[in-house]
Amino acid sequence: MRRRSVLRLSAAALAAPALATALPGTASAAPLRIRGADVSSLAKSEDLGGTYRHADGRAGDPVRILAGAGVNWGRLKVWVNPADGYHTGPHVLRTARRLHDAGMRLLVDFHYSDTWADPGKQYKPAAWENLHGTALEQAVRDHTADILGGLRAQGTPAAMAQLGNEINGGMLWPDGSTDDWNRLAALLRAGAEAARAVSPGTLTALHLAEGGRNAETRWWFDNAVSRGVPFDVIALSFYGYWHGTLGDLRYNLNDVAARYGRDVLVAETAYPFRLDSKDSLANIIDRSSQLVPGYPATPAGQAAWLRDINAVVAGVPDGRGLGLFWWEPTWTAVPGNGWDPADPASGNGWENQALFDYDSRALPALEVLGRG
Repeated sequence: MRRRSVLRLSAAALAAPALATALPGTASAAPLRIRGADVSSLAKSEDLGGTYRHADGRAGDPVRILAGAGVNWGRLKVWVNPADGYHTGPHVLRTARRLHDAGMRLLVDFHYSDTWADPGKQYKPAAWENLHGTALEQAVRDHTADILGGLRAQGTPAAMAQLGNEINGGMLWPDGSTDDWNRLAALLRAGAEAARAVSPGTLTALHLAEGGRNAETRWWFDNAVSRGVPFDVIALSFYGYWHGTLGDLRYNLNDVAARYGRDVLVAETAYPFRLDSKDSLANIIDRSSQLVPGYPATPAGQAAWLRDINAVVAGVPDGRGLGLFWWEPTWTAVPGNGWDPADPASGNGWENQALFDYDSRALPALEVLGRG
């Protein structure tokens, strides 16, 4: 019970001061503590000429636009040695400084890969390909310490570190697959130990893409807990077109918060404001049949989706619902900033789920995100 109280106080202490009023219709009298935006693609977008505007059309600094709307956390992914040179330690430091200067806190999302890590792919970094056992654990430890230590030395320490990205099936395959839970647990412990050694105030989170899937979430965390994997926060992705209904999300969040005595976080969500694509690549969600019933692909539908997820997270008993992150709200269709870091012509399949429209103007959902 003592540990549970300490964790809750730590999370509350890391949250920005609450606003005085809540969005009408939410389940809480106060905004969510974490009203976050994953801005991993932002640095590359701006370097390639991407621009951002307030809702009224005025040009502005996108970080300041987010913060001005009430967004109080940023999330940044980290790759080890990516083909395009982005999402590395130097880029994280650069964007972390901007977030800090805007009054926002930081969640670092370790992919432990040179490229995308998700339920279908958890590729080792090329430099770690021949590492196994304790050597691979040491690589995880060193990389985690390097990133978090650099942030702390810069004066912009991470408030939270996510050890792996959507690791339903484990990470650093084949070594860290859930086919060998003991090996996966050792890798996760290495990351957690490094985080706590170099950045003691940083909370650690374990992240699955299982937002509405309770049986799968329980199975995974039962295995982690039984092997002594330390963590402070349960982080889940929840996209309504993939991970179940809002009711499923509510049940899962409420259950695992109570079962494991941890705060819960929706680490990723998004929804389209239109279906057509601005660039030559078809969007990932581009058909009405893919939409969640009751939420059209319009600015109003996007805002309604976010408002209703906010209410689910705010309603987790005992104040265990920390908040959520909108995934890549600034990933607009800027030529060269596509999904494949090795191919500048690859295109972006996500621009219709950003929080800036095809004229680069902030959408209504941004205000919903900031008001929590």
